[in-house]
Amino acid sequence: MQRKIITTEDGSKTLFIPGMNEQYHSVNGALTESEYVYIDKGYRHNQSPKPVVLEIGFGTGLNALLTAIEAENEKRKTTYISLEKYPIEQTEIEGLNYGSLISKHAEELFAALHTCEWNLKTQISPYFDLLKLKTDLTQFSFDTIPSVDVIYFDAFGPDKQPEMWNEEIFRKLFRSCNPGANLVTYSAKGEIRRRMERSGYTSERLPGPPGKRQMLRATRP
Repeated sequence: MQRKIITTEDGSKTLFIPGMNEQYHSVNGALTESEYVYIDKGYRHNQSPKPVVLEIGFGTGLNALLTAIEAENEKRKTTYISLEKYPIEQTEIEGLNYGSLISKHAEELFAALHTCEWNLKTQISPYFDLLKLKTDLTQFSFDTIPSVDVIYFDAFGPDKQPEMWNEEIFRKLFRSCNPGANLVTYSAKGEIRRRMERSGYTSERLPGPPGKRQMLRATRP
């Protein structure tokens, strides 16, 4: 999969896939989008004292980095599980600038996230354990992981990867959730919302990040 590094509106980098005409983050700001959608509307919103976070699409590791930082800030022990079919290359990792935009400590955390082994749970910091799984979401057995409290649904868009957004996937995710768990995604499409609700979730549209009018947050009652 050919990818190239581009700079988004807030100065943070992301990856662009010419063959799909799709980027890993919003061109209006990769760092801004991730902080708003996944940290503010997902991680901070959920009140579990020791949350298990499930991320669909490890990608550049930006969501994991921001969660690790927030877990340390809140002193909130967090287990982070991320599913990724196509890990990015070391040269691409080196071209991303998230850590340098935040702090020296963030640079160290970002390096640790990418150097730890796949398929092996690793303690990145006293408040953040990471399990990166190289796997295909459509084939993954959720019985192999703990029940989750927060889901970051960060797959490529429904028009680019429709198999990732079908009702069967949302039913599997719903069954993997603890009561009160939240799922957040940048997508606000009506059909995606209806699929979530048919799977058992309640859902709400929230104001979106820069460049996007709305986003979705779903909750397991």
